Amino acid sequence: MEGNIMVSVLCTAYNHEGFIKDAIEGVLSQRVDFRYELIIHEDASTDGTREIIMQYAENFPHIIRTILQEKNQYHSCNIYQSYLFPAARGKYIAFCEGDDYWADPTKLQKQVEF
Repeated sequence: MEGNIMVSVLCTAYNHEGFIKDAIEGVLSQRVDFRYELIIHEDASTDGTREIIMQYAENFPHIIRTILQEKNQYHSCNIYQSYLFPAARGKYIAFCEGDDYWADPTKLQKQVEF
């Protein structure tokens, strides 16, 4: 798919080792006729969340972008305003938290068409 990114999917993750794969897979499973990106803000997790995210980012560099923190930012700023919104390149924004998932592979296509 050529052209600009239509949707930026924003994801925050902190200690979501047991959930982050489902969140990422739900976004990657989207059937769309436009470009989209997944931007994951990993907030210095103390479990294996970062490693899982990095593996996906290496396998899907054309879709996944990461923002990796060395120190947890949750209480020091608004993560969306400080990091995710400025990084987004899409015309539209969608959200999928690191402990959530999308079950409908046509979610983004339906929302853009609407």
